[in-house]
Amino acid sequence: MALLELKNLVKDFGGLRAVNDVTLNIEKGEIFGLIGPNGAGKTTIFNCINNYYPFTSGDILFKGKSIKGFKTHKICHLGIARTFQIVKPLARMTVLENVTASAFCRIKKIKDARDEAHKVLEFCNLSSEKDKLAKSLPIGGRKRLEIARTLATRPEFLLLDETAAGLNPTELDEAIDLIIRIKDSGVTIFIIEHIMKVIMSISDRIHAINFGVTIAEGTPSEVAANPAVIEAYLGDEYA
Repeated sequence: MALLELKNLVKDFGGLRAVNDVTLNIEKGEIFGLIGPNGAGKTTIFNCINNYYPFTSGDILFKGKSIKGFKTHKICHLGIARTFQIVKPLARMTVLENVTASAFCRIKKIKDARDEAHKVLEFCNLSSEKDKLAKSLPIGGRKRLEIARTLATRPEFLLLDETAAGLNPTELDEAIDLIIRIKDSGVTIFIIEHIMKVIMSISDRIHAINFGVTIAEGTPSEVAANPAVIEAYLGDEYA
């Protein structure tokens, strides 16, 4: 049984169909990539999974059970956490306080939540930044903090939305290392990423969409060589 299943997922915004009959299965322990040109519907799929937007039709199953209509916080409690393209930490709180706040998803006592936050910050190589205000971090630090906040909820399934965007080459390598270590810790990952160095090097399988419709799925090498994917990114003259 797949850990997460999308079955004929549809999301309409008025007369615009942003996601059109997308079906995919993600197995426990995978890093599963989602690619497509800007506006293809990738983030909309993430927003449907955690019910940031209710979907129009179809179904989403987690551990074989439908999560349709579940509140966003309930979905987090089930074990599904996510990052956002535009990171918005609690700007006037410290890095440690940001992660501690997320730990309260599972933990009741403040000392235990703070202890959990320290462990997560160490895992994410952010311990040296713990007393800094979140708003003072550069983009690389804020991206890492975004991931740390999700990990503090102790997820089984993690949605990563363009966590490598805006990073320099050194930070990209560090981001790849962190994502692999998260997988090795037992967390299944569904990742959206435009930077091919990241998505192609870490994904077990990749699902490609364009205009909300599935155009390919397979291993990174299979998807990279697919004519429909090449056309979507480069134009039909390159397909």
